[in-house]
Formats: sequence, C-alpha cells, structure tokens
Amino acid sequence: QAVRTEVTAGQYLDVLAQSVDPYGRTRTASGVAELEALVSRVVTYKSACYTVERPLHIGAAIAGASDGQLADFTAFGRPLGRAFQYRDDLLGVFGDAALTGKESGEDLREGKLTLLVVKAFANATDSAARRLAAVFGRPDLSAADVDAARTIIVESGAQVFVEQSIEAEYEAALSALDAASWLDDAHEGLVKMAHLAVQRAF
Repeated sequence: QAVRTEVTAGQYLDVLAQSVDPYGRTRTASGVAELEALVSRVVTYKSACYTVERPLHIGAAIAGASDGQLADFTAFGRPLGRAFQYRDDLLGVFGDAALTGKESGEDLREGKLTLLVVKAFANATDSAARRLAAVFGRPDLSAADVDAARTIIVESGAQVFVEQSIEAEYEAALSALDAASWLDDAHEGLVKMAHLAVQRAF
C-alpha cells in the first residue's frame, strides 16, 4: 500500500511539474527554491522509494526485520534512489543512445523538469535561459537544437551541480550503511549496488 501511495503521489507531482514554466519560475530565488523542492519530492516518491527503499523493505520484512532495521534501509535507500535518478536525468540529456536505449536529448524534447533543467534555467544568463526556453519541450528538436541546449546547460554549471548532488547523495547512502552495523556480510553487497547505481552509462 505504501508503494502504491508513494508512486501515485510522485506521478501526480511529476505531472504538475510538467505544467510549470521553468524560465518564468526561475527568475527569482524563491521560485528556484520551490522548483528544487518540487523536483526533490518527485524524485523521492516516484523513483527513490519505488526503486530502492521499498524493495529493500519488502525483502527485510520477509526476513523479519525490526522497525529500526527498516529505518536504516530508508536512510540508505532514499538518497541512493535520488542519486540514481539524477544520474538518469544526466543520461537523458548527455547519454549515448546506443547504451541508454533512448534517443539522446529525449528529456529535452519531452520538457522533463529535472534538477538539471532547474539549475540550468536558474544559473544561465538571461539570454541563454531564453534560448533554452525556446527549445525546451519541443518534440521536433533537431540534433543542432539539442547540442545548443546542452551547451547552455554545461555553461550554466548545472551539469557539474548535478554531479556534485549525485556524489553527496551517494555519500549519504554509504554513511547510512556504515551506521547500520547489523548488516554484517550484506554491507559489501549494498556498497557494490550503490556504486553501480550511480556510476553507470546506461
């Protein structure tokens, strides 16, 4: 039931996010903060809970885990799940289509509101942000349009910011594992899983 509720809430918030004008909302610091918070909630409920936290909870519950042990998996799973999604968002713009299985720049064509996009609109010069707004969410984007959007994103510092966010979430997840001394041999396997989740090219 928790999984269904969280995914439904995350999907609702994701649909809500797609109705936002990212250029207009990022002209003020408060607007940027609101969009960052919205993206974080979408990523947490739609991706992190569904992809990492709740699967761990299901397995742990079958094994008879205590409430404290389930809480340890939440402390590990949510930041790792966010890091996983942030990596996916980078790949959606910069990934190799031969590896990812989807056309490069597809997230730009869909107008997908991500942390990467929010930071690009917020940190780019106003003229660059306007150029990005002119192509963002257009399904007919050409390869040249995608390249131009990528350039704006890189020059805004958004790509570096998201890489740093991935690293911070990854470190938070590892710290949660280190604090859960009861994991014993499972610790190493979870560390490997975390590494694979964030250091991937597909």
